[in-house]
Amino acid sequence: MPVTEDVFKDVMGNVPAAVTVVTALDEAGTPVGLTVSAFSVVSLRPPLALVCIDKGSQTLPGVRDGGRFTVNFLADGAEELAIRFASKSPDKFDGVPTRPAPVPGCGPILTGDACGYALCDVVRTVEAGDHWIFVGQVLDAALWRERRPLMYCRRTFSAWHAPEGDGLGSRPAQASGRALGLMMTIEL
Repeated sequence: MPVTEDVFKDVMGNVPAAVTVVTALDEAGTPVGLTVSAFSVVSLRPPLALVCIDKGSQTLPGVRDGGRFTVNFLADGAEELAIRFASKSPDKFDGVPTRPAPVPGCGPILTGDACGYALCDVVRTVEAGDHWIFVGQVLDAALWRERRPLMYCRRTFSAWHAPEGDGLGSRPAQASGRALGLMMTIEL
């Protein structure tokens, strides 16, 4: 017998997650987007990442039909933006600083509230329960080191604080027998 939905949500809500806004373009070329915490790096060679999108999402057709998406990694202080993009509001982009992605067909980059982004081309789509999983090959990515990533855990937003010598400072990343962090993988 599977675990109850409440227990599942409580347990999964205890796992810290990066807060991202996934953007895409609808069939008219209009930006669409939603807040996603179900993001993961899949592979380094080739560079693959995945996002999970609810079947009822207004952004789903843009990602599915357009075949490309942008993952914007929100920075500390972007809590209101995360909440806005988690809503069904049709005006999510009003007043939000963006720029077009350098890769045609990808959603806009959120320049004011992100600490990085990854532009992805959908290479696999998997139906999974009440969500669709989109695996994307990362075509371009950037990281703004001066901004701390926004995390979500136990129904609370907080900034991620890097331990001393984790590679997120000014020196380049170096493998030291431990796993490289998420933002490190995207930067590579």
